[in-house]
Amino acid sequence: MTDPTAPVVPVGSMSAGVQPVLGLASGFELRPWERDDAEVLVESCLDPEVQHWNRPGYLSLDEAREKISRWRRRWEAEEAAIWAISRPDGGTPVGLIGLADIDLRSGGAEILYWLLPAGRGHGAMTDATVRISRWALDELGLHRLRITHSVGNPASCRVATKAGFPLEGTMRSALLHSDGWHDEHLHARVRGDR
Repeated sequence: MTDPTAPVVPVGSMSAGVQPVLGLASGFELRPWERDDAEVLVESCLDPEVQHWNRPGYLSLDEAREKISRWRRRWEAEEAAIWAISRPDGGTPVGLIGLADIDLRSGGAEILYWLLPAGRGHGAMTDATVRISRWALDELGLHRLRITHSVGNPASCRVATKAGFPLEGTMRSALLHSDGWHDEHLHARVRGDR
């Protein structure tokens, strides 16, 4: 069966180029994760906030390096785009933001993010979320981005709302955390939203 609907974003739109470095007004930048960042990834799994809300599990240094390599392969396969949030010129990452579940044909993806204590309180995550959404919608050409988070995580809700992702609803008992099932908020932004 042939699908008569053309893809929203043509195949090859991501993999034809390198993952960009994106500057942020907050003084941070978004850059691809590098093999040398593996120790930060290991440390992030030890942060109670990152562990609770993002459920990364615990990683060895080799597992962290493999995860970073997998992110690069997922860019090339046009399945995900994961950036480190760092100070410019190769600074140590203080957080992560990215697009997961990229579907170029349907024009959608989900934004995911976390910050370490060194990155919190500077407006970096809201800034990064705005920048990633502009890249994904205006430059790559996706149509819809979503953010989901536990209703028990008001910081994530503030980031989504400030970044222009209105709350669309609550998904009941949608995600299992270490302390049980959580309802999740669903926020979304569509190309053309202000």
